[in-house]
Amino acid sequence: MEFASEMVVKATTMGLRVEEVPTVLHPDGRSRPPHLRTWRDGWRHLRFMLLYSPRWLFLYPGFLLFGTGLAMSARLSTGSMTVGAVVFDINTLLVSVAAGVIGYQSLWFAILSRAFASREGLLLPEHRVRRFRNSFSLEKQIVLSFGLFLVGLAGLIFATGQWRSSDWGPLDPVSSLRSVIPSVGMMVIAAQTALGSALLSVFSLGKPTIYEIEI
Repeated sequence: MEFASEMVVKATTMGLRVEEVPTVLHPDGRSRPPHLRTWRDGWRHLRFMLLYSPRWLFLYPGFLLFGTGLAMSARLSTGSMTVGAVVFDINTLLVSVAAGVIGYQSLWFAILSRAFASREGLLLPEHRVRRFRNSFSLEKQIVLSFGLFLVGLAGLIFATGQWRSSDWGPLDPVSSLRSVIPSVGMMVIAAQTALGSALLSVFSLGKPTIYEIEI
């Protein structure tokens, strides 16, 4: 089912000319029912087209989630927000940080899937991915990850200081989680950055030569 779409997709990405040749179809005379399955074959077809479009599958949804989550997290970290009769507080902050983390992971998936597709010859090399790889090397990404981790750790240390000031007793969750949730989210993003950059550097390596050894 995917073969026909693969020919069209690859011809389009390679800039080939596609023409339609008229033909006449005739019944094949088979008596058995069709072997195609609507949902199974339809899903395989849709999955194939999505894998060939990491921009719509990962990049754009990732930008939407990460941008919305980051904006809401930054606003709710300073205090609650009231819109009409609705009050947004730490529950919304937790959801916003989670959306930002998922969106950031989706952005990395877009970069990694595009790099892998180019490496395996499924898609043509993308100059934006190459430029990103050259501008943000593995060493720079590790330094950035370490900096983000330290910022998140500082937030946890600040929350621990608040806990200590209350003689290690119970804390007001509204005030304590306002610093803990963003700090944990930043540390998770730091880990995602380090792991994603490490995998991207692996994709930049040349394909190994496989030798056959007779024993």
